[in-house]
Amino acid sequence: MSNLYTKNGHPLRLQGDRLYSRSGIYLGKVYDDRVYDPRGHYAGTIVGDRVVYRSTHSARIKGPSNSANRAGVASAKSAQSSIWGDEPRFQD
Repeated sequence: MSNLYTKNGHPLRLQGDRLYSRSGIYLGKVYDDRVYDPRGHYAGTIVGDRVVYRSTHSARIKGPSNSANRAGVASAKSAQSSIWGDEPRFQD
């Protein structure tokens, strides 16, 4: 289990190849360093401990995935990053 953050510092939890929000909602599956939402659309790229949305990667699509939601995590928000890319568009 790994702790990740969005570009703006919102905590995320990575369990295996599944990504969850702070409240435990399933956000998507990770392939290499890319996150794809449950519908299979590109949602973000993992850079270090951050997930950022990069429009240059947005044309990629994978098959749909699903997973049960998990218990929430008590992680504090982190500082915003100046890394290249935008805040991912996760639903939470």
